[in-house]
Amino acid sequence: MQVKDIMSTNVKTVTSDQLVKDIAIMMVMDHISGAPVVDDDNQLVGIISEKDILQHMFPKLDEVMSDTYFDFENMEHNYKDTMNVKIGELMTKDVSSIDLNVPCLKAASIMWLKKFRRIPVTHNGKLVGIVSIGDVHRAIFKSCMTS
Repeated sequence: MQVKDIMSTNVKTVTSDQLVKDIAIMMVMDHISGAPVVDDDNQLVGIISEKDILQHMFPKLDEVMSDTYFDFENMEHNYKDTMNVKIGELMTKDVSSIDLNVPCLKAASIMWLKKFRRIPVTHNGKLVGIVSIGDVHRAIFKSCMTS
């Protein structure tokens, strides 16, 4: 069984010049935790996640460890400022992806080793889908139950 047999092809995407507000709305309304970032040719250029957005609000480790007092409750105000930042400034640019012809268990191994829950699927550099560890598990389960 290959990734192309189980991947989702209806993938929500954003571009690097969109505002974080756009992906935040998508995350809340569509119950997703991130999205691939593509260019005008649907080439994968990054990925943006809730972690990337929230990390932008947090102080750096050396700031937290200093004698400076941080009002963590008040940090929520930084979220509003973060909404007007371009996705390209916060996205992860060094993105792992897999080809659609990769065996499912190889995809699961890559996700396991990299501690990912999902990974973009590309073909010739273009985004064609996304596969999650749950997709692999469901496919293997169905295969075992029907054999």
